[in-house]
Amino acid sequence: MNIAVVLSYDGTAYNGWQVQKNGPSIQESMETAVFRLLGQKTHVSGVGRTDSGVHARRYVANFKADCTIPMERLPYALNSFLPPDIAVSGAVQVPDDFDARFDCTKKEYAYYIYPSTLRDPFHARYAYRYNYPLDIDRMQAGAQRFVGKQDFAAVRSQGTPVKSTVRTVFWCEAEPVDDLIRIRVCGDGFLYNMARAMAGTVVYAAEGKFPPEAVGEILAGGDRTAAGPTVPPGGLYLTHLWYDDAVERFQVQADMDILP
Repeated sequence: MNIAVVLSYDGTAYNGWQVQKNGPSIQESMETAVFRLLGQKTHVSGVGRTDSGVHARRYVANFKADCTIPMERLPYALNSFLPPDIAVSGAVQVPDDFDARFDCTKKEYAYYIYPSTLRDPFHARYAYRYNYPLDIDRMQAGAQRFVGKQDFAAVRSQGTPVKSTVRTVFWCEAEPVDDLIRIRVCGDGFLYNMARAMAGTVVYAAEGKFPPEAVGEILAGGDRTAAGPTVPPGGLYLTHLWYDDAVERFQVQADMDILP
């Protein structure tokens, strides 16, 4: 059977989702947990690659295995074999052709910034401390320039080759949340380091290193060196995922808001 699971994780100790030779990964932990629980080696396919140190409040994966454990009990069973910084919150049997990555229609990431000259130990691993004043209105104005179907080559790092660097961003918002600033961006897909480079570019616009309206010009130019830096991974979270009606029951059973 094909089983889909909802999980969340603190990515601090991991080299991202995908199995790596040089360190632990979320995928490796999931495949090990499935093997220990069911005695079957299987490939756990994830909704996407998150970078080393990036977190996920909402992540969807699927794997094929023979399983007699009721789906409502499977999260508890898997969690007994997972480290405490990874947790499965829902599971459901899905059609054989369901794939967590290719059936996802859009994703939302959130990046958190702690604007302060003083350290806060409770933000150290989960937000980017920025020492200089940030103008939230300029941040929002710069963020709006990312919305639409555009070429995002200027805000991606070199990695696995892709056929096209054109993506559609549905929204990009900068907003205060308690003592943090949150940048939320939703798109139909993301290039390598794209969300973090977008956040860095918005930060530069907020600090006055270039005007917010220049973000559109930077995208049009396609020059990575003209945009802002790729900010550290600890402030980035995968927060929401969208699928079509075929997995509506998954959303209900997992008690997660993964549908529009």
